[in-house]
Amino acid sequence: MYKNYLDLVIRAALEAGAEELRIYNLPPSEQEVELKADHSPLTLADRHAHDIICQHLASTPFPILSEEGSKLPHEERVQWEAYWCVDPLDGTKEFVKHSGEFSVNIALMVPQDGVGESGERQWVPTLGVVFFPATGVLYYTAGDVAYRALVLDGTDITRIEPLPQRNDQRPYTVVASVSHMNAETEAYIDALRQEHPDLCLIQAGSSLKICRVAEGSADLYPRLGPTCEWDTAAAHAVVRAAGGDIVSHIDGLTLRYNKADLLNPYFIVKP
Repeated sequence: MYKNYLDLVIRAALEAGAEELRIYNLPPSEQEVELKADHSPLTLADRHAHDIICQHLASTPFPILSEEGSKLPHEERVQWEAYWCVDPLDGTKEFVKHSGEFSVNIALMVPQDGVGESGERQWVPTLGVVFFPATGVLYYTAGDVAYRALVLDGTDITRIEPLPQRNDQRPYTVVASVSHMNAETEAYIDALRQEHPDLCLIQAGSSLKICRVAEGSADLYPRLGPTCEWDTAAAHAVVRAAGGDIVSHIDGLTLRYNKADLLNPYFIVKP
Protein backbone atom coordinates (compact mmCIF):
# COMPACT_ATOMS: atom_id res chain seq x y z
CA MET A 1 0.00 0.00 0.00
CA TYR A 2 2.86 2.41 0.75
CA LYS A 3 4.03 2.42 -2.89
CA ASN A 4 0.79 4.20 -3.79
CA TYR A 5 2.16 7.36 -2.16
CA LEU A 6 5.24 7.64 -4.35
CA ASP A 7 3.71 9.92 -7.02
CA LEU A 8 2.31 12.21 -4.31
CA VAL A 9 5.68 12.48 -2.60
CA ILE A 10 7.52 13.18 -5.85
CA ARG A 11 5.05 15.96 -6.67
CA ALA A 12 5.54 17.43 -3.20
CA ALA A 13 9.32 17.34 -3.57
CA LEU A 14 9.28 18.92 -7.03
CA GLU A 15 6.94 21.71 -5.97
CA ALA A 16 8.96 22.41 -2.82
CA GLY A 17 12.15 22.34 -4.90
CA ALA A 18 10.75 24.85 -7.39
CA GLU A 19 9.97 27.25 -4.56
CA GLU A 20 13.44 26.75 -3.08
CA LEU A 21 15.00 27.50 -6.45
CA ARG A 22 12.91 30.66 -6.80
CA ILE A 23 14.15 31.93 -3.44
CA TYR A 24 17.69 30.70 -4.17
CA ASN A 25 17.78 33.09 -7.13
CA LEU A 26 16.62 36.09 -5.10
CA PRO A 27 19.13 38.62 -3.74
CA PRO A 28 20.53 37.40 -0.38
CA SER A 29 18.78 40.26 1.41
CA GLU A 30 15.41 38.78 0.37
CA GLN A 31 16.14 35.19 1.48
CA GLU A 32 15.48 36.00 5.15
CA VAL A 33 18.46 34.10 6.55
CA GLU A 34 18.45 33.70 10.32
CA LEU A 35 20.17 31.46 12.85
CA LYS A 36 18.33 28.81 14.87
CA ALA A 37 19.16 28.00 18.49
CA ASP A 38 21.90 25.56 17.40
CA HIS A 39 23.41 28.30 15.17
CA SER A 40 22.43 26.48 11.97
CA PRO A 41 20.88 28.73 9.30
CA LEU A 42 17.19 28.93 8.46
CA THR A 43 15.87 30.66 5.36
CA LEU A 44 12.59 31.63 3.76
CA ALA A 45 13.08 28.61 1.50
CA ASP A 46 13.13 26.21 4.48
CA ARG A 47 9.84 27.57 5.76
CA HIS A 48 8.05 27.70 2.40
CA ALA A 49 9.20 24.20 1.43
CA HIS A 50 7.98 22.85 4.78
CA ASP A 51 4.55 24.37 4.20
CA ILE A 52 4.28 23.01 0.64
CA ILE A 53 5.28 19.48 1.66
CA CYS A 54 2.88 19.46 4.62
CA GLN A 55 0.02 20.58 2.35
CA HIS A 56 0.65 17.61 0.05
CA LEU A 57 1.12 15.06 2.82
CA ALA A 58 -1.99 16.25 4.67
CA SER A 59 -4.03 14.07 2.30
CA THR A 60 -2.41 10.95 3.81
CA PRO A 61 -3.31 9.34 7.15
CA PHE A 62 0.22 9.62 8.53
CA PRO A 63 1.70 12.31 10.82
CA ILE A 64 4.74 14.36 9.83
CA LEU A 65 8.04 14.66 11.66
CA SER A 66 9.82 17.58 10.00
CA GLU A 67 12.95 19.50 10.86
CA GLU A 68 10.95 22.72 10.62
CA GLY A 69 7.84 21.41 12.39
CA SER A 70 6.94 20.89 16.03
CA LYS A 71 8.66 17.97 17.76
CA LEU A 72 6.07 15.71 19.36
CA PRO A 73 6.84 13.67 22.51
CA HIS A 74 8.41 10.26 22.03
CA GLU A 75 5.55 8.65 23.94
CA GLU A 76 3.18 9.83 21.21
CA ARG A 77 5.50 9.07 18.29
CA VAL A 78 6.02 5.42 19.19
CA GLN A 79 2.29 4.81 18.82
CA TRP A 80 2.25 5.83 15.16
CA GLU A 81 1.37 3.27 12.49
CA ALA A 82 3.71 5.02 10.07
CA TYR A 83 4.97 8.58 9.66
CA TRP A 84 6.67 10.98 7.26
CA CYS A 85 10.23 12.03 8.11
CA VAL A 86 10.94 15.28 6.28
CA ASP A 87 13.84 17.65 5.79
CA PRO A 88 12.34 20.37 3.59
CA LEU A 89 15.75 21.82 2.74
CA ASP A 90 18.76 19.67 3.54
CA GLY A 91 21.99 21.60 3.11
CA THR A 92 20.88 25.09 4.12
CA LYS A 93 24.52 26.11 4.54
CA GLU A 94 25.15 25.16 0.92
CA PHE A 95 21.98 27.01 -0.09
CA VAL A 96 23.25 30.17 1.60
CA LYS A 97 26.72 29.72 0.04
CA HIS A 98 25.04 29.24 -3.35
CA SER A 99 26.86 25.96 -4.08
CA GLY A 100 23.72 24.29 -5.44
CA GLU A 101 24.16 21.21 -3.23
CA PHE A 102 20.90 21.33 -1.31
CA SER A 103 17.96 18.96 -1.49
CA VAL A 104 14.38 18.15 -0.55
CA ASN A 105 14.10 14.94 1.52
CA ILE A 106 10.90 13.02 2.23
CA ALA A 107 10.73 9.48 3.66
CA LEU A 108 7.92 7.25 4.78
CA MET A 109 8.87 5.38 7.94
CA VAL A 110 7.21 2.10 8.89
CA PRO A 111 7.82 -0.16 11.90
CA GLN A 112 9.48 -3.53 11.57
CA ASP A 113 7.99 -6.57 13.26
CA GLY A 114 9.24 -7.14 16.77
CA VAL A 115 11.72 -5.02 18.68
CA GLY A 116 15.46 -4.52 18.52
CA GLU A 117 18.18 -5.33 21.03
CA SER A 118 17.36 -2.15 22.94
CA GLY A 119 13.78 -3.36 23.45
CA GLU A 120 12.41 -0.51 21.39
CA ARG A 121 10.32 -0.66 18.25
CA GLN A 122 12.44 -0.50 15.11
CA TRP A 123 11.53 1.79 12.18
CA VAL A 124 12.60 1.49 8.55
CA PRO A 125 12.67 4.17 5.82
CA THR A 126 10.60 2.37 3.18
CA LEU A 127 9.76 5.03 0.63
CA GLY A 128 12.23 7.82 -0.06
CA VAL A 129 12.51 10.82 -2.38
CA VAL A 130 15.56 13.09 -2.58
CA PHE A 131 15.41 15.99 -5.06
CA PHE A 132 18.19 18.45 -5.93
CA PRO A 133 16.47 21.54 -7.36
CA ALA A 134 19.63 23.25 -8.67
CA THR A 135 20.57 20.30 -10.89
CA GLY A 136 17.18 18.67 -11.41
CA VAL A 137 18.52 15.29 -10.22
CA LEU A 138 15.95 13.10 -8.50
CA TYR A 139 16.58 9.92 -6.49
CA TYR A 140 13.66 7.81 -5.33
CA THR A 141 12.47 4.41 -4.21
CA ALA A 142 9.24 2.78 -3.17
CA GLY A 143 11.18 0.18 -1.21
CA ASP A 144 12.37 -2.42 -3.70
CA VAL A 145 14.43 -0.70 -6.43
CA ALA A 146 16.18 2.68 -6.31
CA TYR A 147 16.19 5.05 -9.27
CA ARG A 148 17.96 8.19 -10.42
CA ALA A 149 16.23 10.51 -12.86
CA LEU A 150 16.48 14.01 -14.32
CA VAL A 151 13.71 16.55 -13.95
CA LEU A 152 13.33 19.02 -16.82
CA ASP A 153 11.43 22.31 -16.40
CA GLY A 154 10.45 21.28 -12.90
CA THR A 155 7.95 18.61 -13.98
CA ASP A 156 9.17 16.36 -16.82
CA ILE A 157 10.91 13.30 -15.35
CA THR A 158 13.28 11.67 -17.83
CA ARG A 159 16.49 9.60 -18.07
CA ILE A 160 15.26 7.19 -15.40
CA GLU A 161 17.80 4.49 -14.52
CA PRO A 162 17.95 1.91 -11.73
CA LEU A 163 20.71 2.06 -9.15
CA PRO A 164 23.47 1.23 -8.63
CA GLN A 165 25.42 2.02 -11.80
CA ARG A 166 28.93 0.95 -10.80
CA ASN A 167 32.21 1.86 -12.47
CA ASP A 168 34.96 -0.54 -11.43
CA GLN A 169 37.56 1.42 -13.39
CA ARG A 170 37.58 4.44 -11.09
CA PRO A 171 39.74 4.74 -7.96
CA TYR A 172 38.37 3.93 -4.51
CA THR A 173 36.19 6.96 -3.79
CA VAL A 174 35.17 8.43 -0.45
CA VAL A 175 32.70 11.27 -0.04
CA ALA A 176 32.72 13.60 2.93
CA SER A 177 30.94 16.72 4.06
CA VAL A 178 32.01 20.01 2.52
CA SER A 179 30.78 22.02 5.53
CA HIS A 180 31.42 19.61 8.42
CA MET A 181 34.85 18.09 7.83
CA ASN A 182 36.58 17.51 11.18
CA ALA A 183 39.71 15.92 12.61
CA GLU A 184 37.99 12.58 13.32
CA THR A 185 36.83 12.27 9.72
CA GLU A 186 40.25 13.23 8.38
CA ALA A 187 41.89 10.58 10.57
CA TYR A 188 39.39 7.95 9.41
CA ILE A 189 40.06 8.78 5.75
CA ASP A 190 43.83 8.78 6.32
CA ALA A 191 43.53 5.26 7.73
CA LEU A 192 41.60 4.19 4.62
CA ARG A 193 44.47 5.46 2.47
CA GLN A 194 46.68 2.75 3.94
CA GLU A 195 44.41 0.14 2.35
CA HIS A 196 43.54 2.22 -0.74
CA PRO A 197 46.58 4.29 -1.79
CA ASP A 198 44.66 5.57 -4.82
CA LEU A 199 41.83 6.89 -2.64
CA CYS A 200 39.93 9.78 -4.18
CA LEU A 201 38.19 12.17 -1.77
CA ILE A 202 35.16 14.15 -2.93
CA GLN A 203 33.53 16.70 -0.65
CA ALA A 204 29.87 17.47 -1.19
CA GLY A 205 26.85 18.89 0.58
CA SER A 206 23.51 17.61 1.88
CA SER A 207 22.18 14.14 1.01
CA LEU A 208 24.21 14.07 -2.19
CA LYS A 209 26.90 12.08 -0.37
CA ILE A 210 24.54 9.24 0.57
CA CYS A 211 23.05 9.22 -2.94
CA ARG A 212 26.50 8.95 -4.50
CA VAL A 213 27.12 5.75 -2.59
CA ALA A 214 23.68 4.51 -3.63
CA GLU A 215 24.30 5.22 -7.32
CA GLY A 216 27.75 3.62 -7.26
CA SER A 217 29.89 6.70 -7.91
CA ALA A 218 31.37 6.49 -4.39
CA ASP A 219 32.40 3.59 -2.18
CA LEU A 220 32.02 5.02 1.31
CA TYR A 221 30.72 8.02 3.20
CA PRO A 222 31.88 8.41 6.82
CA ARG A 223 29.94 10.94 8.87
CA LEU A 224 31.73 11.34 12.18
CA GLY A 225 29.74 14.33 13.30
CA PRO A 226 26.22 15.21 14.44
CA THR A 227 23.16 14.75 12.22
CA CYS A 228 19.47 14.24 12.86
CA GLU A 229 17.10 11.54 11.64
CA TRP A 230 15.52 13.75 8.96
CA ASP A 231 19.00 14.34 7.50
CA THR A 232 19.35 10.67 6.56
CA ALA A 233 15.92 9.01 6.33
CA ALA A 234 15.02 9.64 2.66
CA ALA A 235 18.50 8.92 1.30
CA HIS A 236 18.72 5.89 3.60
CA ALA A 237 15.66 4.45 1.84
CA VAL A 238 17.40 5.00 -1.50
CA VAL A 239 20.71 3.43 -0.48
CA ARG A 240 18.93 0.44 1.12
CA ALA A 241 16.95 -0.20 -2.08
CA ALA A 242 20.25 0.00 -4.02
CA GLY A 243 21.74 -2.75 -1.85
CA GLY A 244 23.66 -0.62 0.66
CA ASP A 245 23.07 0.62 4.19
CA ILE A 246 23.82 3.29 6.77
CA VAL A 247 25.34 1.78 9.89
CA SER A 248 26.52 3.11 13.22
CA HIS A 249 30.25 3.78 13.36
CA ILE A 250 30.28 2.31 16.88
CA ASP A 251 28.53 -1.05 16.54
CA GLY A 252 27.89 -1.50 12.81
CA LEU A 253 24.13 -1.75 13.28
CA THR A 254 21.68 -0.11 10.89
CA LEU A 255 20.63 3.38 11.96
CA ARG A 256 17.56 3.44 14.20
CA TYR A 257 14.75 5.95 13.78
CA ASN A 258 11.98 7.52 15.84
CA LYS A 259 14.15 7.43 18.94
CA ALA A 260 13.52 9.55 22.01
CA ASP A 261 16.61 11.52 20.97
CA LEU A 262 16.35 12.33 17.26
CA LEU A 263 20.13 12.69 16.88
CA ASN A 264 21.91 10.04 14.80
CA PRO A 265 25.07 8.36 16.03
CA TYR A 266 28.19 8.80 13.93
CA PHE A 267 27.70 6.58 10.91
CA ILE A 268 29.13 5.03 7.76
CA VAL A 269 27.28 4.75 4.44
CA LYS A 270 28.38 1.70 2.48
CA PRO A 271 27.22 0.00 -0.73
